[in-house]
Amino acid sequence: MNRKIVIPGGSGFLGQAFANDLASRNVQVTVLTRGQERTDGNIRYMKWDGKTMGSWIHELDGAKGIVNLTGKSVNCLYTKKNRKEILDSRLDSVQVLHQAIQTCDTPPEVFIQASSLAIFGNTQNPCDENAPHGEGFSADVCKQWESAFFKENLPNTRQVALRIGFVLGKNGGALEPLQRLTKYGLGGTVGSGKQYISWIHMEDLKGMLRYILDHPTEGIYNATGPNPVTNRTFMETLRKAMGKGWAPPTPAPLVRLGAIIVMRSDPDLALHGRNCLPQRLLDEGFQFQHTDLQATLQELTN
Repeated sequence: MNRKIVIPGGSGFLGQAFANDLASRNVQVTVLTRGQERTDGNIRYMKWDGKTMGSWIHELDGAKGIVNLTGKSVNCLYTKKNRKEILDSRLDSVQVLHQAIQTCDTPPEVFIQASSLAIFGNTQNPCDENAPHGEGFSADVCKQWESAFFKENLPNTRQVALRIGFVLGKNGGALEPLQRLTKYGLGGTVGSGKQYISWIHMEDLKGMLRYILDHPTEGIYNATGPNPVTNRTFMETLRKAMGKGWAPPTPAPLVRLGAIIVMRSDPDLALHGRNCLPQRLLDEGFQFQHTDLQATLQELTN
């Protein structure tokens, strides 16, 4: 793989990891961003607004693939305004990318769309790709998102949705705030501790992306590791990896209060979970390199 990859919404934690990984393999990467236009080695940053056509559409013509990560962060209070922006930012980007692909003389070979395991709702039952969808705002967003993505017929472009789980990596992402709390003795069980965390090491997620770019696959994948754990187990393992002892649990009412007043975030992000498996990847023989949570957390926190 040495042709261009276009990453709309690629200026965040996941996008930068993907862009740098591909660029290090001599792939030309174009990141579509609301930020400043610039070039950094094999990575070119181009402006777009995520909803209207512009000069950026020429980047798609002849590209190997698109990896769309666009969407307002869900780490916010779910006010009416934020709910609308969360949904619209996802649907708008899918729609305009479909339109742009249809203008290409040489359409991209593959269009990879980020989705989320939140489509399964708050469940402790094991969920593979074919498990029933859940209820609630986050699940509904995912259902509309995936429906919009797959409804358009792109005869020359494979379409793949990655339902991304709890990504563990350095210098950002979901692990960083938990690591900070644990450092100061606050890394105890959150709520009941029974909610599942379907985690994946960033290196495995990058490997998964390369696998899908290079193999003629289509459809939906659960982009998570094969060994989900409960919140209680995750926090115990994180404390051990960081050399910390017991920490007081945070009861659900306190989590809700802290999330709303201090973190300005929806408390269900911490109190809800899902027990998901990457069944399709396992069936296809994808080799995960990081399946032990203890070893993963020790590597990432030291």
